[in-house]
Amino acid sequence: MDKFVIRGGNPLLGTIRVSGAKNSALPCMAAAILTEDEVVLENIPQVRDIETERKLLVSMGAEVELGYGRAQHRTTISCRVLSDPTAKYEIVKTMRASSLVLGPLVARCGLARVALPGGCAIGDRPIDLHLKGLELMGATILQEHGYLEARAERLHGAHIVFDKITVTGTEDLLMAAVLAEGETLMENCAREPEVVDVAALLVAMGANIQGAGTSTIRVKGVTKLHGARHRIHADRIEAGTFLVAGAITGGDLVVANCQPSHLSAIIAKLEACGVRITAMGTDSLRVRSEGNLRANDISTEEYPGFPTDMQAQYMALATQAEGTTTVVENIFENRFMHVGELVRMGANVKVDGRTATVRGKTPLSSAVVMCSDLRASASLVLAALVADGESILDRVYHIDRGYERIEEKLRGVGAQIRRMGDLFGSGKREVALEAQVS
Repeated sequence: MDKFVIRGGNPLLGTIRVSGAKNSALPCMAAAILTEDEVVLENIPQVRDIETERKLLVSMGAEVELGYGRAQHRTTISCRVLSDPTAKYEIVKTMRASSLVLGPLVARCGLARVALPGGCAIGDRPIDLHLKGLELMGATILQEHGYLEARAERLHGAHIVFDKITVTGTEDLLMAAVLAEGETLMENCAREPEVVDVAALLVAMGANIQGAGTSTIRVKGVTKLHGARHRIHADRIEAGTFLVAGAITGGDLVVANCQPSHLSAIIAKLEACGVRITAMGTDSLRVRSEGNLRANDISTEEYPGFPTDMQAQYMALATQAEGTTTVVENIFENRFMHVGELVRMGANVKVDGRTATVRGKTPLSSAVVMCSDLRASASLVLAALVADGESILDRVYHIDRGYERIEEKLRGVGAQIRRMGDLFGSGKREVALEAQVS
């Protein structure tokens, strides 16, 4: 099991580039199911979840080429034949986004069998909103032996009002609606840039969609979609993570290949903490931390609010800010699993339900810590960058799910970080945490 070894104390200096958005690439790959023609996606990140999605599509009968390097992170997907419309458990057990193939498979094949999803252990992420929407569109849903099965001769348009905002639910039903008969009206939709990205691909494939990026989306179904070429937008969470990295280390860092308009809430909070962020052209931001960081409260919200996927990274920053920071997690009920590991490094954090109170500034010291989920892993990397001594981060396969070669990128701007194989073997601490998060 790979580990990161990080020696703290170096300010990050230079330019670091942001990869394509994993959370856009996954639904866009699923959207390729909707056509027999080739779909070409560019700016695909080289992360573990993308490889899982490739295996999933191939297991259904699709042809998928993943190209990196000179191929500019491109994938070509052909779903001309879908011989087995099943998302098998052994493939999707580590990835929550597996539910995104449910809508496209029903719309294209009239049948979908999808294993109940896995992924990060950050709380309950039910797909009941997906299922309610598909039932309104005429699908019959069964659940047995750990699988969901949806059937429909052809989906029809419906009026869907989401009980709560759901990104994957919005994306899944949007993909189902584009081939449904008639018009679908979706209300209380997620407004995240990732929804806009997959809608842009669908429109390029011939779909009729209005309102993506707002709370109301209207879709007029078509009988057939064609192939398309689409470039995935930059990963706003990776960009936000690097902005925090520059700030927490007292560095002078240019975060390149990002989309600043997607980062407004993150930028506002960092500036309130005393961080200087300036635009460098249309797709780069310069982050500098001059003087002491100041505490500033956050409350996670759906887009355009402060993203839950940046909560753990912001908490690492808060340990180095003067004063008391209150962090309220409104999206997931179990997203403070990084707190115990930060405390082991010297942080002063108390959790009460969905609220964490961080008292700073506290000096952090090196420790052996365990990564429990994707964004928790990022927070521990950030903490280790400013800790005294050499920290070891275990189970970094979590961070590999969503960050492309993060250790190489950070090393390129001055971080002392390297990847190692299993240094110690499996100990009691690892077994205990594995039981906790599995």
